[in-house]
Parts: sequence; structure tokens; C-alpha cells
Amino acid sequence: MSTVCEQSFQINAEELPDESILFGGTAAMRGLLDKINRVRQTDLSILLRGESGTGKEIVARYVHTHSSRSDGPFVKVNCAAIPAGLLESELLGYEKGAFSGADEVRLGLVERADEGTLFLDEIGDMDWTLQTKLLRLLQDGRYTRIGGREERRARLRIICATNVDLEFAAGARSFRQDLLYRIDVISLHLVPLRERKQDIAQLCAYFLEKLSKKFGKSAPPITPETMRLLERWNWPGNLRELENWVMRFIVLGGEESLEAELAGRLESAPAAENAKPQAGPLTGHLKHASREAASAAAQAVILRVLRANDWNRQKTAKELNMSYRSLLYKLREAGVPQRRKAHAALLPQERV
Repeated sequence: MSTVCEQSFQINAEELPDESILFGGTAAMRGLLDKINRVRQTDLSILLRGESGTGKEIVARYVHTHSSRSDGPFVKVNCAAIPAGLLESELLGYEKGAFSGADEVRLGLVERADEGTLFLDEIGDMDWTLQTKLLRLLQDGRYTRIGGREERRARLRIICATNVDLEFAAGARSFRQDLLYRIDVISLHLVPLRERKQDIAQLCAYFLEKLSKKFGKSAPPITPETMRLLERWNWPGNLRELENWVMRFIVLGGEESLEAELAGRLESAPAAENAKPQAGPLTGHLKHASREAASAAAQAVILRVLRANDWNRQKTAKELNMSYRSLLYKLREAGVPQRRKAHAALLPQERV
């Protein structure tokens, strides 16, 4: 099994956070739980939407453990972490002799997830060709190994997750619209931590207990003063950022320094917010239009530089004076496809 994919495994419900921790007490998250309870025993495809770090994977695991397929495997694939060519062989498997180096039959992750759940994380980064094959799998439950002729049937549930706007990506022709309709049968939106701040104290208690066991270190309770600071911060990294803070609190200790760190962030954040003009209805529309125009302009520049560099992303990042990771983030944020032909299709048509 490749190290870029998780092997199939069983999940014990005891390994997951309690419902009160996972979903908290806000109306939005309790509504999410209610929706999950109504669909978990079905095999309907689920699309988890939300910012990075909001807990989409843990919710996917929760759905699996409370479904009729809980006795089957849970298989996770990160579509953004695997090159397109490798992802196809990882998902569908291959026959002996299918290509150079294929010395034996290899079961794909679809096959390994049989009678269980296949979780496709960051589905928006999947290659167009593979999207077509996934569409077929969703339509009739059939697939063929690479180099094979035998049609195989998959008996599984597919849960997808994304932190990008797939509707925008579909409009930009980097994501198949018909596939979007197939995976978005049940849409579940996970709200960011800044919209469920009332859950922070309970989440901190959970992370303290979990991480203290992991590191074999006990930690004192978080003081009310520090908790007030935690509840004021907006947590752009969501649950993952909060867990990292608790991890530092346990391992490094020194609540005073961590409290000072939070206070420093909060002091600088309001200053930037206060510098912004008060937004009325018209100002809000103008801001929205301005952001859209800036995003479109940036996308056009990036695509033109990509084309000038023969679609070499490393050269493009260097020419644009930005890190390679930042370039990939900008491309993903804009829903820009990885395929050259699709890039070209997105370029504005020039007059001749």
C-alpha cells in the first residue's frame, strides 16, 4: 500500500469524540447532527463542505461508524496529495503487466473499501479524466482495473470533502458539473470555529485529556483569564489550530507566555479591523465586486504566466515572486485546474 493513502481499517466508536464534543451546542452544528442522523443508514453520497481544519474527516468517520456499513473498512484518500497518474492506479488498482513495473495484481482502494466507506478528501483537486471514471462508479457502481477488461462492482458508500467552491470550479470547467450533482446528494456544511465559540471551553477540555494521554504529561486547567482570550480569537485554522494551541500548552507549559501570545494577536487584529471603513449596503456590494474583480485579474495573470512557462509551476512561482506552495494555494482557491488544456480554456479569448 502506498504511503500517500491510508490503508483500510475498522473504526471503534469509542475512538471518536462524544457527540457533545464533536457537534457542540450551536444550532448550526446540532442541525448538522440531525441531518446526519436522518441519512446515515442510507448509502447516499455525502459532500462535506467547510474551511480547512473544521473537522470534515472526523465527521466522515462518525457517519461511517453510525451507518449500516460500520463493520466494513473506512478508506481515506487525499486527492490533493497524490499525482493524477498515481491516483488512478491507487483508486482502481491494476492488472499484472498493465504498465512497466506492474509485476503483480494490485487491489485498488475502491476494492479495499468494499462493504465499507471510501472517503475522498479534497475532491476538488481530482484530475478531470479520473473524475469521469468516478462518475461512472457513482452512476452504476462499476469500475475496471487499469489494464483489465473485467467489470467489477463496488458495494460501498462514497463521502467527499472539499474546502473550495465546487460550483465555481464547475463553472471554470476544472470540475465536472455532472460529477458535482452525483457527489452532492447530501450536502453537509461544517461551520468555522469562530461561529461556534461557545464550544471552545468543552473542546479545550477534550483536547487536554486526549493530548495529555498521548504525551504522558499532565497539564493544569486553563485559567478563566486565558479561556476568555481563547474565546475572543477567531481561529482561522479552526479546530486544528485550537488543538495545536492546547498541544503547546501541554508540552511547553508556561501559560503566561501563551496567554501573552494570544493577547498580542488580539491587539493587532482589532487595529486592522478598526482601520476598515464602516460597510453599508452599497459599500458591501462594492467590496464584493472589487474582490471578484481582483480575483479574476490575479487568475488571468497566473494563467498567462503558466502558459508562457509551458505550464511549469516551479518557474511560474519564481517569476511571480511567490512560494510554490502559495501558487498552488492560489490555483486551488480560484478553482484553476491542473490540466493544461483546461488552463488554456480558462484564458480570456484574445482578439485576432
